[in-house]
Amino acid sequence: MNVAERTDLVVITGMSGSGKSIALHALEDAGHFCIDNLPPELLRPFILLERQRHTRQIAVAIDARSHKSLPQLPLLLHALSDDGLRLRLLFLDASDHTLVRRFSETRRRHPLSLPGDSGGQQTLMQAIARERELLADLRERSHSIDTSVLRPTQLIAAVKDLIAAPAAHLTLVFESFAFKRGITMDADYVFDVRMLPNPHYDPTLRPLTGRDQPVIDFLDQQPDTQRMLAQIVAFLRAWLPALARDHRSYVTVAIGCTGGQHRSVYLTEKLAAVFGDQWLTLRRHRELGGDGSFRVGN
Repeated sequence: MNVAERTDLVVITGMSGSGKSIALHALEDAGHFCIDNLPPELLRPFILLERQRHTRQIAVAIDARSHKSLPQLPLLLHALSDDGLRLRLLFLDASDHTLVRRFSETRRRHPLSLPGDSGGQQTLMQAIARERELLADLRERSHSIDTSVLRPTQLIAAVKDLIAAPAAHLTLVFESFAFKRGITMDADYVFDVRMLPNPHYDPTLRPLTGRDQPVIDFLDQQPDTQRMLAQIVAFLRAWLPALARDHRSYVTVAIGCTGGQHRSVYLTEKLAAVFGDQWLTLRRHRELGGDGSFRVGN
């Protein structure tokens, strides 16, 4: 029996404290029927039940709280996908430092902490390390979003826009970021462009971004910038077909400069435009405040 005719399933996994509840609420607002902390062994019966109820958009959060049955999940997802289910996997991650801070602020115990533990930082770090090991296979299969420096509104926008994007064999996500705020953890490829001419040192360009025409004009005229762009384009054109043949759903390319405002934003926009004719492209500017959400490329 086809258990998934015209049914979309979003599975949210990830590190405890990375924002899975926020992501699930975003999908609920977008019209998905959502379940948190569903044990993996109940996933298939739940899908069958909701199909009988003609539910077409479903989202579930499954994580280390179900650690005893978590090893079953990859095989279950593979079987559901073979049945025709339209499946999207999102993995939310954050740096160890960020996770420790969030648990400290909320005073909640990590789900893998042993009963009676004092909840001290060493015990928490051990639990985080164990959780990373348990979820490593799922992270490899999923599109990862690093929430370390994202505000809740940015995470909500990112999740909604990713899910709203049309299903494609391969989706490219181009992301700008600032090295001074830490390297992004969700990238498959990271390019450092800090050696390029910096518009920051021009007082008239400093308050602008890489999406403003004066900055675009400035960087268009820089030979090193154009050489860097051409080399990144050549690299991606050489290897994206192989990634597509490997059945990858998303590939994230991160471009980093010092402040994440000029050079990385400029190159992210350029790359999305170059590849937009062949692939579905999304772009995201992590450091541009409320403008940090994903946008579909041309």
